[in-house]
Amino acid sequence: MKAHLSRRYHFSSSHRLHSEKMSAEENIATYGKCNNPHGHGHNYTLEVTVSGRVDASTGMVCNLVDLDSFVEREVLSRYHLENLNTVQEFAQLVPTTENLSIEIFEILQRGFKCAHLERVRLEETMMNSFEYAGGNELRH
Repeated sequence: MKAHLSRRYHFSSSHRLHSEKMSAEENIATYGKCNNPHGHGHNYTLEVTVSGRVDASTGMVCNLVDLDSFVEREVLSRYHLENLNTVQEFAQLVPTTENLSIEIFEILQRGFKCAHLERVRLEETMMNSFEYAGGNELRH
């Protein structure tokens, strides 16, 4: 019997949406107020969904303590209260929430083995949320 488990986490980060491949005018036209040279911040809500067989002895898809400690160690401690533009994975990559979702998914995919990672959902604002469930068409 397969079941899904979704768990929510919170972290705060700042970023400036800016591409070195575009002119100042193109950056402003593309990113608008998010291209502010001083950046801006978000209080993100991260939802991680895993799936698997329900263990007959525990009644769980995975141990929440294991999931929580992995997410804390590998994701939250990496991004909480950070300027995403200064984090290594965004040295050559615009730190959009789409790209952040992909990075978080890849971190979880590489390291969390207690259940199958289905997707991550990252809520940036009340109006914007982003989901990523893996795939070959990551970025162009």
